[in-house]
Amino acid sequence: MQKNRIQWKYVYRFACAVILTVIASGLFLASWYDFVQENNQTGHLLGLGNLSMSVLLYIALYGGIGHWLHAFKIGVERKASVMASQVLTVLTADVLELFLSLAITGQFRFFHEFFRIYLVLFVIQAVILGLLVIPMINWYRKIFPPLQVLEIYGEHQNRLYEKINGVPYKYHVAEMLPYTEKKSVLHEAMERCDAVLINDLPAEAKNELVKLCFGMDKRVYFVPKLSDVIVKGAEELNLFDTPLFLSRNHGIPLLERAVKRTFDVVLSCAALVVLSPVFLITAIAIKAEDGGAVFYRQERCTLGGKRFWILKFRSMIEDAEKDGKPHPAGENDDRITRVGRVIRACRVDELPQLLNIIRGEMSIVGPRPERVEHVQKYTEDIPEFVFRTKVKAGLTGMAQVYGKYNTTALDKLKFDMIYITNFSILLDLQIIFETLKILFQKESTEGFSEEQAMEMHDGGEERS
Repeated sequence: MQKNRIQWKYVYRFACAVILTVIASGLFLASWYDFVQENNQTGHLLGLGNLSMSVLLYIALYGGIGHWLHAFKIGVERKASVMASQVLTVLTADVLELFLSLAITGQFRFFHEFFRIYLVLFVIQAVILGLLVIPMINWYRKIFPPLQVLEIYGEHQNRLYEKINGVPYKYHVAEMLPYTEKKSVLHEAMERCDAVLINDLPAEAKNELVKLCFGMDKRVYFVPKLSDVIVKGAEELNLFDTPLFLSRNHGIPLLERAVKRTFDVVLSCAALVVLSPVFLITAIAIKAEDGGAVFYRQERCTLGGKRFWILKFRSMIEDAEKDGKPHPAGENDDRITRVGRVIRACRVDELPQLLNIIRGEMSIVGPRPERVEHVQKYTEDIPEFVFRTKVKAGLTGMAQVYGKYNTTALDKLKFDMIYITNFSILLDLQIIFETLKILFQKESTEGFSEEQAMEMHDGGEERS
């Protein structure tokens, strides 16, 4: 019964994806058809053949990009995230379709007309689809109650229980047992629950429980070790009659580094031009508030542990660390200025790092550049923390997208290792799109609690 209920979730999600695709494509068809009727006087170039091809291309674009950006994750991700994914999906699909339509028809003289049509189309689609996913998600949560989860925990204490229960529409930790409990007791508890959460156990115990869950057809979630993350990015080799996995462990290959560097420079230069008004307004606002410096420089670490000076818009009072020691920003830090709170919330304070990227000190996507003091402290506690320096530090990254400002160093490291071991330009593009989505999520900027800040005190002004 539990298994069937889980399978019906996929059916519901697929039905929602079909409905959204039909509506998005239908709106595109209506806009395109009106244009054809108005401009197809001479005949052949804007006929039904081109119309059909354009619609099929649009369905493929919307469906493929939507799947890539998680726009159809009804009931899986938060409402704001799914809504943002829908907006980004139709924006990307409409921009690509604009140029494809020009290429298909050859009617480049109609560019301004095409642009106007697609702009209106995007606004209508964004409003309708963005709002439509809300009742879809509401119905999903009403039809499918949260999974009843059994947590099997080890000796390491963490906040995973709170995080799981912090998504009450999706999970509920119904039972908690130590991994040292008798196997028969664990087996009976597994039977009563929909899923099992294996929370940071010793490798041998985790492996045994994963196999037990597989045998019972039981959904299992587990906290990966760093070795699990490395193995996940391994390549399968089928050379002889023994399965082999190959982990190359050399960071990003030379050719891909060259492509990534070109991508960084082109996109950063374009962003500097497009966002120049934002730079000007922010600089004026910072200067007008207290007359202090507009920019803030701080020493950070990048590829191979090399040090460089990161550049940001100043979001705190000057001399925020006048004692010379790092002081991570707390949740209600009175050192943050009024302008600073605004630019931190929308990540504008990070934009000057585009200059660091052009200089080659950073990349657009990569592990967040940590303060030198923090790297030293984290490496003492977690020697593997140096693995992050296999690639250049990034303006955004997997840890910034899926974690928070106050995510633990170990969890940040795991996110960064997932990125390093699975690198591709497509993954970079996906992380950039996901970065746009988190602007709608306030919790991603959540500061350190007083307790966390005190723990790091021995180790700043801005985000680490």
